[in-house]
This record gives sequence, structure tokens and C-alpha cells, in this order.
Amino acid sequence: MEKCVNHSDRLTSYSCLKHGVYMCEECMHCTDPTIYCKFRPSCPIWFIIKNNKSDDKKKDSDSVHRNP
Repeated sequence: MEKCVNHSDRLTSYSCLKHGVYMCEECMHCTDPTIYCKFRPSCPIWFIIKNNKSDDKKKDSDSVHRNP
């Protein structure tokens, strides 16, 4: 466990291998989402962010009500 790059009081195991920094859950985001990253296929940060976005889309579509 290492300290978050933005919050020195928080320990985290999420790391960006490309930039060599650790991020807590609050700070966790991909800093270069449109640029190639050789670590992306095995990046836990990218995986979590991607899943959160798809969950948000599903919630949005579930909340839409259709009138008969």
C-alpha cells in the first residue's frame, strides 16, 4: 500500500503503471484516456472506471419511463 498522489493521508493499492503514481478511489481516473497506453489491458483503474460508466448508463436507461 502506498500514499495517494493527491491525499498523503490515504493509503491505496491502485496505481497507474504508466505514470508511476498511486490514486485513492476519490482520485482514481485515467489521465490519458485517449492516448495509447500499453498497460491499459491490465489496468485496474481503467477497468473500474469503465465499469462505473457502463453502470451509470444502465441506471439512466432503467430510469427512463415509457408512456403506453
